[in-house]
Amino acid sequence: MLSREIMFLYHKNTAENSWYSFSLAEQMGNIGSEIYRTMTWKDRDEEQFWRASERALELFELTLLDLRWSRAQKNEIVRVREVFADALTGGQEYDSTLESLDEYLTQFAYVARRKL
Repeated sequence: MLSREIMFLYHKNTAENSWYSFSLAEQMGNIGSEIYRTMTWKDRDEEQFWRASERALELFELTLLDLRWSRAQKNEIVRVREVFADALTGGQEYDSTLESLDEYLTQFAYVARRKL
């Protein structure tokens, strides 16, 4: 299912198995879970903070590789990833925060849960 060679450090099994069976809401909700973990570790453990950040970025990449999503959907995913990167580096470009991203992505998790 992967359309290009990418080394996935954290989600190799996910990439090969279940990720592409998830709805967009489920994928974005899972990304939100990693962003929540990033937020949780922010001022507590720098190593864990960056690991969670890497996992979130990896899930963004997996989502962008999903052939089901339209160009408009992928543009939204890219924008959210860009805002996440901005939040990681202090929010200088968009005044973004991990908290605001968590709030945004939690809505996808709610939608995904309602459909189960």
